[in-house]
Amino acid sequence: MLRPAPARPRGRPRTNPLPRNEQLRLAKRAQRARERAAGLTHCQIKLSKPTSERLRHALMLPGFEDELARFLEDAVIDVREYPELALLCWNRSDRFVPAREAFALYERNWRFVDRARLTVRERALIDRLAQQFGNGVLNA
Repeated sequence: MLRPAPARPRGRPRTNPLPRNEQLRLAKRAQRARERAAGLTHCQIKLSKPTSERLRHALMLPGFEDELARFLEDAVIDVREYPELALLCWNRSDRFVPAREAFALYERNWRFVDRARLTVRERALIDRLAQQFGNGVLNA
């Protein structure tokens, strides 16, 4: 009596003893570690559908990330980078403030700003904000 041949497994041969879902979990963990090592983070934002589609396509353009960084530099100010602004924001916990609000803080509290301690970079920031929001004038 002939025995039937054993059934051959279907699909690709197994090269790893771990189940497929465990392999995927480990691969995702390794990918996240590589991204962290490269200085990348995951950021989720809610946008309208047309805006999100435009952003998705813009991300593929060469140099877009640099343009986005310049836009953010103009729109949002990092308080920690400017010592006198940091002193004006002593009662705030936020690290970033909108550029218009930073200009208003300088204008409203100019009497508390130690002009001798202003760095060249902070002076350039104040001049840029005055041009952008104050028509070139800081009402002190």
